[in-house]
Amino acid sequence: MTSRREFFVNISLIGTALVGGHVYAQAAKVAENDPQATALGYKADTTKVDQAKFPKHAATQACKNCQLFQGKPTDAAGACPLFGGKQVASTGWCSAYSAKAA
Repeated sequence: MTSRREFFVNISLIGTALVGGHVYAQAAKVAENDPQATALGYKADTTKVDQAKFPKHAATQACKNCQLFQGKPTDAAGACPLFGGKQVASTGWCSAYSAKAA
């Protein structure tokens, strides 16, 4: 039988472990060959976008300055609702790019 004190210590440690594990667990990054990524012309590096295929693409366009990007502009990657729980590179680009309002 455990004492009340041991019980609360264990509960505290378990809670800390769960919270800590959640912080370190990150969503998978979108692969360029993912079907959704392919359909949207996603590239993890905006400088690698095929200009002939996407003539409206500009070198200044990147996920980090897109309205859909859910990370901070300084983050290496962030969530995008178009890719269902996966992260996109902040330096990436896709054809759904929409500039953030200034």
